[in-house]
Amino acid sequence: MLQRCLAMIKMDKLTTSSFNFNYSQQFNPLSALESCNSLPEIKQIHAFIIKTKSNPLPLHLVCSKITSLFHDDDFVTSSESLSYACSLRFLCDQNHTQVYLFNSIMQSLYNFRHIFSVYRELLLQGLFPDTYTLPYLLKICSESKALSEGQQIHAHSIKMGLASNVFVCNTLLRLYSVCGIIEAVEKVFDYCPLRDLISWTTLIQGYVKLGYFSEAIAAFFRMDLIADEMTLVVVLSASSQLGDLSLGKKIHSYIDFHKIDVNSDVFLGNALVDMYLKCGETDFAHQVFDEMPVKNVVSWNSMISGLAQQGQYKDALDMFHEMQNRGLELKPDAITIVGVLNSCANLGVLELGKWVHSYIDKNQIKADGYVGNALVDMYAKCGTIDQAFKVFQAMKCRDVYSYTAMIVGFAMHGKPEKALDIFSDMTRVGVHPDEVTFVGVLSACSHSGLVEEGQRHFEDMTRLYNLEPQTEHYGCMVDLLSRSGLISEAVEFINKMPVQPDAFVWGSLLGACKIHGKVELGESVMEKLLEMEPEKNGAYILMSNIYSSANRWKDALKWRKAMKHKKLKKTPGCSSIEIDGMVHEFRKCEKSHPESSKLYKLLEEMTHQLRHYGLDENIVAG
Repeated sequence: MLQRCLAMIKMDKLTTSSFNFNYSQQFNPLSALESCNSLPEIKQIHAFIIKTKSNPLPLHLVCSKITSLFHDDDFVTSSESLSYACSLRFLCDQNHTQVYLFNSIMQSLYNFRHIFSVYRELLLQGLFPDTYTLPYLLKICSESKALSEGQQIHAHSIKMGLASNVFVCNTLLRLYSVCGIIEAVEKVFDYCPLRDLISWTTLIQGYVKLGYFSEAIAAFFRMDLIADEMTLVVVLSASSQLGDLSLGKKIHSYIDFHKIDVNSDVFLGNALVDMYLKCGETDFAHQVFDEMPVKNVVSWNSMISGLAQQGQYKDALDMFHEMQNRGLELKPDAITIVGVLNSCANLGVLELGKWVHSYIDKNQIKADGYVGNALVDMYAKCGTIDQAFKVFQAMKCRDVYSYTAMIVGFAMHGKPEKALDIFSDMTRVGVHPDEVTFVGVLSACSHSGLVEEGQRHFEDMTRLYNLEPQTEHYGCMVDLLSRSGLISEAVEFINKMPVQPDAFVWGSLLGACKIHGKVELGESVMEKLLEMEPEKNGAYILMSNIYSSANRWKDALKWRKAMKHKKLKKTPGCSSIEIDGMVHEFRKCEKSHPESSKLYKLLEEMTHQLRHYGLDENIVAG
């Protein structure tokens, strides 16, 4: 019926008299419009209504049908389509209804250029945008980071007296925040006469996004409204970045005090866990985590990654095992994997690291980016440098962290030539090294005695890569010169350092004094170290050994007595072993292990057996 009537309309053969007898039964323009799939069909229905003087179609239905077609790219890109859609305003007899039509069209478009074409048409028709038009346009500008267009809309809002509208203000705050202009954010906020919770949240979010964490906290405490969970997540993020535990606890108290108004959802719980971990308060983090009624994978990731960042790698792995025990409802993602691999790397837990690698392969997770980097780092630190290199070679996308992990790994495993080869490949493919990369490069040069090459790389840091050497790099250079027997050059290098030498630099020189028997120089270096770290035992032991090597036993004893007088104890040795994916740590004279009584009993039996077979008493005691 629709196609036949449209054909008759097109041939100008459908008249009012020939159609009125069964108009409602045979051809209803409303239902016909619903069946249209193209602009020509809509135009024909429109022409029929005008020609037959039928009741005009409701504007909202016309707008709905027209705007639904704007999802078709071919329709949108047609200038005829846009022109026709805008001309429908003549169906309206009031300005606000015409603006409504333009708003509907703009909100149906995806293309930034097309949206602003419609807005320009609105202005050319002498119409004024309303409080729905401008916020939508500013939202589009924010998503596209179109600052110039956003500033023009801002100017329009001022000229039209809409700049004080809270919806316009909020979208302006968002725009300038996204574009990184904090001064404009503050100015818009100050001139906004009516601020709601969104206004305050957007201001605080802008401060956090741009790194003004203290200002974000200050704004929160100036706020004259009760914050919701979204605002509090942002504020907790700021306190996490500041690492201020007392401030974090104060915000936690605020949440408890307003618990009737604040929805303590999983996102707020995750933010609290993250805040406590970044502030170094693992006990409170555990408490919040345990009390959370609902936990998602982000909750577990926060605990695993946070504990790893605090150096509590064993606890991080225990948390991962607990997560696994929850079953398939919690599937580890890339963030989980990186946190676990980081813990495995620092504990030397190779078997669990291999299991994670198998999990990555089984679940077809790309071993690129930070996942691949974590794998390389784990294998390198767990002593399997060849496997680390295999992962590195298989990575399709390598960044500075991938190359750095491989360079540091090869240097650590006594393969300086390969480390330097990787560095050459890195610079050849255009990956820019960072400060950590050069620590690995200089360490490789130090281990292989490549003094001239090490000096060249040290100079290239500033000359080629615009990187300012840090104390770690100076320490590496002192170690390089000292290991090569160039003690005088090392001393001269320290004297010319543009930064104050720290304990790491002086410690490198003191170690060289022991190797090369430089007792007098060692004494002067020891004085420097005592000023910096009077409570550290390492320098005392090293100086005592220097005197012992020179057969100056009385002086060696003097430093041992000084340690005893200051109640300085040598850091006890620590060993660990991995069994079934679990790490067991043992320290001298420590009995914290749950099986310590059985272990010591077994050691006593072994000692007894050794003595029984006539082994020397001193060897047994050792």
